[in-house]
Amino acid sequence: MAKILFRLRGVPDDEAEEVRELLAARGIDHYETPPGNWGISMPAIWLRDESRLDEARALLDEYQRKRQARAREEYDRLKREGRHPQILDKLRQEPLNVVVSLAVVALVLYVSVRLIVDLVNR
Repeated sequence: MAKILFRLRGVPDDEAEEVRELLAARGIDHYETPPGNWGISMPAIWLRDESRLDEARALLDEYQRKRQARAREEYDRLKREGRHPQILDKLRQEPLNVVVSLAVVALVLYVSVRLIVDLVNR
């Protein structure tokens, strides 16, 4: 019976490709389900042979530890050089996205506070 190994929703393309290559290099038979036309289905990598789940999980865990260490080293290096991404960089790159996000946060805060104030004043 097939068993889910790795969910792909929100996973960068390079990470998904590296996981596929890792499984293929070890000869672990797998297949992938796409997110579907409307993004409703679960994009994931599945194992065909459930008996290799422990081996695949151990490979994936080790891969993710190494990837995390590489990402941390890269971030620390950029921070030392003063080139790590900051909020103003994000604002320059995607001003509309930042403004809309801040407006949604402000709206949620307003509605939340307004409800509490209305309940207290009853």
